[in-house]
Amino acid sequence: MQEILSTIQIEQKINRLAHQLLENCFEEKEIFIGGIVGNGVVLANRIAKVIRENSDLTVHVFDIQVDKSEPWANKITLTEDKSRLENGYIVLVDDVLKSGKTMQYALNELLQFPTKAIKTLALVDRQHRRFPIKANFVGLSLSTTLKEHVEVVLSEKEQKAYLV
Repeated sequence: MQEILSTIQIEQKINRLAHQLLENCFEEKEIFIGGIVGNGVVLANRIAKVIRENSDLTVHVFDIQVDKSEPWANKITLTEDKSRLENGYIVLVDDVLKSGKTMQYALNELLQFPTKAIKTLALVDRQHRRFPIKANFVGLSLSTTLKEHVEVVLSEKEQKAYLV
């Protein structure tokens, strides 16, 4: 197991991603950050915290429940009322973007109603796409083999990313 991001590097990436997002949505009064359940939610909350500390922007964080192995098999659910998301600026967040499958299915759910904009954000982009998803905001782009796996830990005790 090889460490690819240390605790300090992850904090720096989160800070930079939050500021890039702020620069991109400077005309907005509020944004909605949807984290894919798991580390996506943790990452979404940390990005929202940095944005709130550095702007007057109203930030709403919500969870997106997606079955990552078979997203077509179970209903995708949002913890935010869809009517509040209508015509909103939405950011879809996950820790690792590999094939794009999880984000694609989550995006399909968000496209069921009109939105102002939908942006995608990933801490680590592995660039092994099978689906037409591109991350608008990326912490680290990483070329890996298909057999390698990226594991991100975003707990209270440890924040690291490993190549396994």
